[in-house]
Amino acid sequence: MSVPVEGAAHQKSDKECPERASREAAGSFGRGEAPPVRQRDGNSGRSVLEQALTRENMERAWKRVRANKGSAGVDGRSVKETGVYLKTHWPRLKAQLLCGTYRPSPIRRVEIAKSEGGVRELGIPTVTDRLIQQALLQVLQPLIDPGFSEHSYGFRPGRRAHDAVLCAQAHVQAGYRVVVDIDLERFFDRVNHDVLLDRLGRRIGDRAVLRLVRRYLQAGVMVHGVVQERYEGTPQGGPLSPLLANVLLNEVDRELERRGHRFVRYADDCNVYVRSQKAGERVMAGLRRTYERLRLKINESKSAVAGAFGRKFLGYALWRSPTGEVRRAAARKTLTAYKSRLRAITKRNRGRSMKQVVAELRAYVPGWKAYYRLAQTPRVLRELDEWLRHRSTVFRETLALGASPARAARIAGNVRCWWRNGCGDLNGILTIAYFDRLGVPRLS
Repeated sequence: MSVPVEGAAHQKSDKECPERASREAAGSFGRGEAPPVRQRDGNSGRSVLEQALTRENMERAWKRVRANKGSAGVDGRSVKETGVYLKTHWPRLKAQLLCGTYRPSPIRRVEIAKSEGGVRELGIPTVTDRLIQQALLQVLQPLIDPGFSEHSYGFRPGRRAHDAVLCAQAHVQAGYRVVVDIDLERFFDRVNHDVLLDRLGRRIGDRAVLRLVRRYLQAGVMVHGVVQERYEGTPQGGPLSPLLANVLLNEVDRELERRGHRFVRYADDCNVYVRSQKAGERVMAGLRRTYERLRLKINESKSAVAGAFGRKFLGYALWRSPTGEVRRAAARKTLTAYKSRLRAITKRNRGRSMKQVVAELRAYVPGWKAYYRLAQTPRVLRELDEWLRHRSTVFRETLALGASPARAARIAGNVRCWWRNGCGDLNGILTIAYFDRLGVPRLS
């Protein structure tokens, strides 16, 4: 996308936008709120929104949106089609953004199945709205992120889930063996708009940005061709949602810091580490009050005060070695989900060639391995590799490798005893070197 050159036509004043001027004069952004101070760049004199809409920032945002690809929104335009559309329509959209008359499109709802059952709802904005949100994010993140807690790791520059896992391990190794494991009930669907905008307004005084964020929060959801209005929630799928989540939950972080607790938070997953069950129950009671103040609800069925060993955090679990050292492992549910995915890929009645199966494995296994590379369980990873090699065995491959027809048929036909076959017939025919030649990825 080529962003049009900025000109006088795009720099509307309040006189040229009487609707905006009248609304701001009446203080219509929020009842009972003091008018926030409009922040400006000390060098350029631009407001936060004007900084977001500069040519340089928009081009950087477009590169990011284009690299992320993603599906079309309710307008049906792909990333490529949106680029063509914006070459003509961007001047008009930019003028609407500066005037405060821009209305985001409804989001397209998509349901993603969870490994433990149920579905996660994602909201897919149009590519145009993803571009505008990304441009806002690039300006807001440097202003807001430095004020976040050092114990917050989710969706922040230079921080990863691995850092959070290592921090949790350090707390447990230091003797804080009881964890207050907090899981919020449908967090992204239950965010209160007024509470969120109040916390955001304490950090960003640009009323135009706050108004635009409110409109993104309240953009309807397209379900089966019908637009449903939204009164709460910040749908996952838009570039701004993670930053807004951190703005809201930073209040929890500061309360825990004030009380001197050791904790780790990644988005809405928060673990607090204490030395005793009684201390953990006190922390849990305090957190309930804090989350209630934010109009959020703790999922009681998934939250607990329990021993740190065996509890799942970001897909990892901690365990104690015979020497007393605290170590990391992929959680049991994680391993179960991994094997289920491999079963689906290597299912023998899918009618796919070995080459196609290997291609699917190479698309999935390396990513899983990269995320769980912190696991200090080489034996478990080695056993998973062995299990995958057994799953990949078929009659055609064993016959081609020199097995007699009778032996190959016995191996391929005994569908309920693959693992036992591996101890005899299979290991003699299908060696590790054979699977390496095929390109089957390994964890160990």
